[in-house]
Amino acid sequence: MIIEQPARWLRWLYPHALWRVNPNEHSVYLTFDDGPIPEATPFILDVLDQYDAKATFFMVGDNVRKYPELFEEVKRRGHLVGNHTYHHLGSFKHFTLTYAVDVTKADALIHSRFFRPPHGWLRHSVYWWVKQNYRVVMWDVVTRDYSKYLTGEDVLNNVKRYTRNGSIITFHDSLKSIDKLRYALPKALEWLKNEGYEFKVFTEKD
Repeated sequence: MIIEQPARWLRWLYPHALWRVNPNEHSVYLTFDDGPIPEATPFILDVLDQYDAKATFFMVGDNVRKYPELFEEVKRRGHLVGNHTYHHLGSFKHFTLTYAVDVTKADALIHSRFFRPPHGWLRHSVYWWVKQNYRVVMWDVVTRDYSKYLTGEDVLNNVKRYTRNGSIITFHDSLKSIDKLRYALPKALEWLKNEGYEFKVFTEKD
């Protein structure tokens, strides 16, 4: 559960980050990390359209460079985009300056005030720099669609088990996830809709 729904102590590490939105509203915030890529993003966009759901895509800058038409298509369909670094950098493996340069390089293509760190971790010095410049968005539910040990049914069950009011739900538009998402994503959106959840994206107030 520490992965699927982070414990309170983990949230305390990054107190200015957004882990969950309004718990009094029956709504959820769908997010997709690591894209855009042609093998996954178009399918995800079509499923979101089918359920009239908007989402936030935290994009890797180098993928935006390689697939600019997908980047524009995500925005054209009314979704929000966010920064996920240029090279999908892990904070603990790089100096603060190196990380900041990589984030800034991604921002030159993505142009978003919303940022999510790859792997969900930030060195304290990096966190201090990032939060001065971006709204750091973490998660309330990680579906673990990237795990080779989970099936599409497991991914769906994680959504059903851990989602609550204001949840920020994290999927991935990646090669590791797409086979599971073909099963889990339509069923998850169907379940969320039947449960009465409203699909929302982040605003300047969040």
